[in-house]
Amino acid sequence: MAEKTILIGYASCGIAAGAKDVREMLEAKVAEADCGAVVKQTGCLGICFDEPIVEIHDDTGRWVYRKVNERKAERIFNEHVVDGKPIEGFLFQELSEHSSREPKYHMFKQQERIALRNSGVIDPENIDDYLAREGYDALKKALTEMTPDDVLQEVSDSGLRGRGGGGFPAGFKWSLCKKFESDQKYLICNADEGDPGAFMDRNLLEGDPHAVLEGMALAAYVIGASFGYVYARAEYPLAIHRLNIAIDQAREKGILGRNIFGSDFSFDIKVKEGAGAFVCGEETALIASIEGERGMPRIRPPFPAESGLWGKPTNNNNVETYANVPWIIRNGAAAYKAYGTEKSSGTKVFSLAGKIERGGLVEVPMGMPLREVIFDVGGGIERKQQFKAVQLGGPSGGCVPAELLDTPVDYDSIVATGAIMGSGGMVVMDQNTCMVEVARYFLSFTQKESCGKCTFCRIGTLRMLEVLERITQGQGKESDIEELESLADQIKGASLCGLGQTAPNPVLTTLKYFRHEYEAHIRNKACPAGQCKELITFHITADDCTGCTACAKACPTDCITGSKGNPHDIVLEDCIKCGSCREVCPTGAVYTR
Repeated sequence: MAEKTILIGYASCGIAAGAKDVREMLEAKVAEADCGAVVKQTGCLGICFDEPIVEIHDDTGRWVYRKVNERKAERIFNEHVVDGKPIEGFLFQELSEHSSREPKYHMFKQQERIALRNSGVIDPENIDDYLAREGYDALKKALTEMTPDDVLQEVSDSGLRGRGGGGFPAGFKWSLCKKFESDQKYLICNADEGDPGAFMDRNLLEGDPHAVLEGMALAAYVIGASFGYVYARAEYPLAIHRLNIAIDQAREKGILGRNIFGSDFSFDIKVKEGAGAFVCGEETALIASIEGERGMPRIRPPFPAESGLWGKPTNNNNVETYANVPWIIRNGAAAYKAYGTEKSSGTKVFSLAGKIERGGLVEVPMGMPLREVIFDVGGGIERKQQFKAVQLGGPSGGCVPAELLDTPVDYDSIVATGAIMGSGGMVVMDQNTCMVEVARYFLSFTQKESCGKCTFCRIGTLRMLEVLERITQGQGKESDIEELESLADQIKGASLCGLGQTAPNPVLTTLKYFRHEYEAHIRNKACPAGQCKELITFHITADDCTGCTACAKACPTDCITGSKGNPHDIVLEDCIKCGSCREVCPTGAVYTR
């Protein structure tokens, strides 16, 4: 009997959706049945909205099953694995070969997977899986056929820009560190992903840690570093676990350590767990944290390329940047530049979150318009609501409105809107989102995460937050908008690091594109989106209410009255304005005023 492979998506998103129970059940079934099958784990394919994912690979092709629970898994095993009959109704048709049904989704048609090439394909805890897909071939090629200058030239010619947010050319950054002479140099991988709604680094480390290690080794070869650190958030336990496994496996095979591939190059890596400080995404604060100091930014110059970790020349890039490098060395700079735009080459990984139909991870060529990313790849707004804005760049970024949906996704075009590319988080918002509250939320985040070193960041963001809180509570004043703009200008100009310099961006972009919402809060004491609790009350339209009882079941305070089949009503004095009733109402009968 031909062997069948049962792949289970076993990243954090899959486990959270119930993949652990599905895996245990399938492993038990395989153990007790002589079916020629083997169960393997893999990372996330990016279709987080349809987890848990189970794939069957057999002599008829690839079959991808979506939203698999134990009941479905048992049927898949009995009918497909044992009897050889795929279950059409359970399939994710777009990735399933020979399915007779039209795909429900088309999110992969416009993707180009370079950084994510192995995620959801290989077992991230098995180095042999990585080696079987040209893993470490780029490093071997570099060490046996290329000089450090050759590798540097290839990366420079590719146009690869740092994927951590700033978009600084990777080749140029490496060249700066390379030129400084020292008895010791260091390489750092920044995996301190802290933006709300961002999970690109986590996915890459959970799904393909060896690609990151190989990219780090190639960068170390260029600059002459002998030791590297992966600075990863402690909130990513699975990513850290798989990273450590990958490092141990690479050492066992002689791919990390002394005289790699018989060359004079020696390099090793250690994982450093961060304590979750957002400011440690800034490279000098990150370096201070590795050194055992409080994570606070340092004055530059000197830049880390000259004096970084323990005063030695240091290069720092993020997870996605390093993951691209092996592909570039294997396939060449020209192949990489074939994707993207003239100034923003290659592809970019984005995490789609918020009010979007297909939340998950995607990788698209640079230059694709926001409209295509959100509506074609991401499936548009959930529950067929109206698109309002997308937050790009996390707390350091800004909100891009509907009229700018045709903006190309590249570094320069996004900056022109007032936002930034950031590490790749896209938080999508519908018409029920209050943009003043969005600004308040993100400023609250950065205010709490400020290290406190700079007065304007420490105190200025607090003053801005106080103004925003007053506005959302119906206590805003006509002078508040001018005060917000003045404070933002001072904070951006007087802060030492990127946290303070970009903290006002969500406020400035919402003021730029949604000023009318601020004015409604201040002048009319009203929230147009119906979200600010102090300014709204919930009601039910009797003509639209079918008496389905969905709102009453969702209400946490039992403040909704009415019998099944008859219109319901809300007891206002008991309502806590949580919005649960509006979220579940199938007819739109719940409204605010």
